[in-house]
Amino acid sequence: MTPSPAAFEGWLNSINRICDAFTGHATDDAFQGDIIETRQGALKMSVVQAAHARLVRQRGEVARSAAHHYFAVFQLEGATHMRQGDAQETLRAGDIMFIDNRYPSDFTFEGRARQLSLILPHERVEALLTHGTLRAGQKVAAQVAVAGLATQLLLGTQGRDDLSHVESEAVLDSLVSLLRPALLKDDPPRDAQEKAYRRCVDWIERHLCEAELSPEQVARHCGISLRGLYRAFGRHGQSVAQYIRDRRLDRCAQGLRDGSARGKMAGVADQFGFINSSYFTTAFKGRFGVAPSEYRKRYH
Repeated sequence: MTPSPAAFEGWLNSINRICDAFTGHATDDAFQGDIIETRQGALKMSVVQAAHARLVRQRGEVARSAAHHYFAVFQLEGATHMRQGDAQETLRAGDIMFIDNRYPSDFTFEGRARQLSLILPHERVEALLTHGTLRAGQKVAAQVAVAGLATQLLLGTQGRDDLSHVESEAVLDSLVSLLRPALLKDDPPRDAQEKAYRRCVDWIERHLCEAELSPEQVARHCGISLRGLYRAFGRHGQSVAQYIRDRRLDRCAQGLRDGSARGKMAGVADQFGFINSSYFTTAFKGRFGVAPSEYRKRYH
């Protein structure tokens, strides 16, 4: 029986409601699709099953996203062709891929495939990866030992209703920590520009909360031209100013969670290098979906 266009549209609407904004189409008349959402505290995941379908996330869909997060895609069955930036991979059973929702991406399901998609808040991932950089579209192959361990850990939470919020956060942190060696495998820098990027990132991290931190200061202290600095960060899909702002916000979010960011929000903003507390509140809400005061209430 040939599926109606409404069948694909219904599936796409569910994807948009549960995961994020996508467009797409059925690739032939044999389309099948289903999605089952599971939420347990901090664990927000869904099992996506599809055949003969394509999901596309373009700049328009990216612009509609309220918060920055990663999708950790665990391939359970079949094969899915996935693309983000320069990364083009075919995921097979046991493979894991990290998709950054700030950038366009493309999923093509040919035969029947099943994936478990876990939403990982950006700030938790970056805090655990410390000075490392998670590249958009990064894959951890099934042959890597920690891939199987991470999949078992996540599947082990399915069907449980006894996880507290704190315990579910511990599962998230454990997953990222478990996969960290594979995600940050230290390949030799590709060229001098990549070495410069890493040098600048390390310097920024050490001076992150200084209000006077600027691209010009980074370039001067790291021995790189301003143009070279912009080019090095542009290769990673970001501007220097955006990187500094986002890392400050991530550091602040961590402080609000663990209680180290105390006092009124104007003081918290200043503590993390934001001179203008109104701008800080707006930027924080844009990144995490809630004001910093509300974010702190969630954890205390």
